[in-house]
Amino acid sequence: MKEKLISQKKPFYPIGADLAKFLKAYDRWVDTPIFYSDLLRFSGSVVVYDKNDKDTLWVSVYFTDSERREIDYNLKKIYTLLHSDGNESGIQYLNVDAIDYCTFGNSKPFRIKIRNILNDNFTYYYIKQTDASRIYGLEYEHMLSPYNLNFLVNDNTLIEEHIAGIPGDTFIKDFLPHCNDSEKAQIAKEYVKFNERSMIRLLGDMRAYNYVVVPTHDFDQVVYKIRPIDFDQQSFEGKLSVYRPQFFKENIPIMDLVRTKLTHDSINQYKIEERSIVARRIISSGNRLDNILNIMEKDKLTLESNLDRLKREIYKFTKEKAFLESKSMGEVMRAGLNYVRFHYEKVNMHDLF
Repeated sequence: MKEKLISQKKPFYPIGADLAKFLKAYDRWVDTPIFYSDLLRFSGSVVVYDKNDKDTLWVSVYFTDSERREIDYNLKKIYTLLHSDGNESGIQYLNVDAIDYCTFGNSKPFRIKIRNILNDNFTYYYIKQTDASRIYGLEYEHMLSPYNLNFLVNDNTLIEEHIAGIPGDTFIKDFLPHCNDSEKAQIAKEYVKFNERSMIRLLGDMRAYNYVVVPTHDFDQVVYKIRPIDFDQQSFEGKLSVYRPQFFKENIPIMDLVRTKLTHDSINQYKIEERSIVARRIISSGNRLDNILNIMEKDKLTLESNLDRLKREIYKFTKEKAFLESKSMGEVMRAGLNYVRFHYEKVNMHDLF
């Protein structure tokens, strides 16, 4: 019988004093006017369907009139904190169009739709329960990926900006079949890089619905990028394959593209390119990355059985003893980033002579 990639639900891990201090130092901490628990007091809900009348697994929630006025104001206040300096002068031009609650998954987030009534532009943000794993995941994405992330946090509430794009499962089903050969080759290349980046920074569970595909028109072509949108499974699982999106059955259609559109040499080239880019980000991140790794090394973020299995599997993959000697997921992360940086610097030193 084939072993399931993810066999257990990940617990929520609290934010410790050192991590809170780090978040405050880098302007991530905020005293929000409303908390995740406040939104759980909704008085009713209706199912949200997509344009094809399919259940989206989100419900639109509503509150009593007396509560809604206060909640609306506080949600608009959070928007100003997330996207500007918290100045309330523009609140009168904002409207809360919808408060949706996700009934699927581990984090059960609320999705807030905010509209500017002057021009009808709208955007979303999310309110979730805090979880140290997710905070580390967001910070590593901010420092080690091509994308900056905007989020705010306090003891029990996490506020994340919306990451725009086409959900991976929707893209695979509705868009991928209509891509031309050149676009499919470009998507395959990006997927190899995404797969490598996820493994290096130990971001797990990148099934198709946990990332988005972002198309950008560039002259006479469309360039596709892939971005994760769920950071719940940062450094928790013990199986190395969980940190490699290629092993999830939901991603098989894109893996088929990789096999048919890319040669073995091309795949290796793109992996090396991505490792080099990550290595440069490690070097340029300075004290910020070192500080959060110091904190993570002391945090308990997984089960002992997961830690023992993961460090043995990575050692088998790399033959690097630092993994076997790791006593926490933070130490595994540091060993992995040191490994990437060492090989990048070794190659570059070789090129000098």
